[in-house]
Amino acid sequence: MRHRKASLKFNRTTSHRLAMFRNMVTSLFKHERIRTTVAKAKELRRLADHVITLAKRGDLHARRQALAVVREKRVVHKLFEEANEKFGNSAGGYTRVVKLGRRSGDAAPMSLVELVVPVEGGKKKAKKKAGKPAAEKKRTKAEKKDEIESKSEKEKSKERAKADEKETKTDVKSEKAAKTKPAKSKEEKKGKAKKAASKKVVKTKTDAKADAKSERASKKKTEKSTKTS
Repeated sequence: MRHRKASLKFNRTTSHRLAMFRNMVTSLFKHERIRTTVAKAKELRRLADHVITLAKRGDLHARRQALAVVREKRVVHKLFEEANEKFGNSAGGYTRVVKLGRRSGDAAPMSLVELVVPVEGGKKKAKKKAGKPAAEKKRTKAEKKDEIESKSEKEKSKERAKADEKETKTDVKSEKAAKTKPAKSKEEKKGKAKKAASKKVVKTKTDAKADAKSERASKKKTEKSTKTS
């Protein structure tokens, strides 16, 4: 019976199988994605996640354990330098398997294995939301009513402020109009004064003409009276 046998044999010897997965893990960390069969990809995820947890731990013993699996020192050093920055927030699920269909030669189901870099701040926001106390979450009806009343009061105050602004604008306009009207009245007064002065000049001319005519008539009468005498 096959009890407590976690891994698959893949129809290979132990040494061949271990060497195959070591090469696959190194190429995964080197290129960040590889293309393989679905069965191998599922088995590869276990080994890759284990190496990433060692890299996040970051001590000398973890580095030596990772070097026992990954045979290229440059890849291991790069992984240990970038592990906390890339995978520091997440506690697992460092790889993703995407199925691609079947292989054309033997119709084997193929898949794409790639590293998953979590979005920064995704877990922190969830923790903040979950860390709120129950007293803050449960709000009474009175508090809700107070909030609604405060909002309505704010809206009313805004409307009053807008009405006051409109009134001040109308007052300013009326003051401007009142200031401009006297200027027009002065101009009108000047025009009226000019007209009155011209009328007076005309009257004086007509009066002078009438006086001259009356004087001439009186002179003629006196001359006639002297002639008759």
